[in-house]
Amino acid sequence: MPQFRPRPTKRDQDLRNNATDAERRLWSHLRLRRLGGFKFTRQMSVGPFVCDFLCRERGLVIELDGGQHAEQVGQDARRTTFLEKRGLSVLRFWNNDVLQNTNGVLQVILSRLEELPAKFTRPPLPLAGGEEARSAEGVGLFENIPHDGPTPQPPPASGRGLQ
Repeated sequence: MPQFRPRPTKRDQDLRNNATDAERRLWSHLRLRRLGGFKFTRQMSVGPFVCDFLCRERGLVIELDGGQHAEQVGQDARRTTFLEKRGLSVLRFWNNDVLQNTNGVLQVILSRLEELPAKFTRPPLPLAGGEEARSAEGVGLFENIPHDGPTPQPPPASGRGLQ
């Protein structure tokens, strides 16, 4: 698993405070384990890059791209390669897709999360009275919470999405 810089860093904090409309919309659905019970962080540094959203439990990075990314395809490809070499999976969406088809984007993200193996496990839980620690398995860390609301539709074909 890649090494993550301690938070908060000034750059990460500035990015969180100046989020795009698409980042704010997606974050409102990802925060507080709202999507399938998976924990996300936003604007997380991994090496020289700051990822828009990261689920450490499954090693999934979500990147939202505005219009400027159409001109920097090579840079985005290098970034994706860097992250994948460190064991992370990357999903990219256009900001427009997030704003116009939020439920479809959420469904794609949840499907990928459910496909990926768990990369993070809890340390053993200490017991009172000096008893031997027990495993954290079965505590419910990776249980999916049922999705409330309408059934999301997949995003329209836009040349982006799963990559």
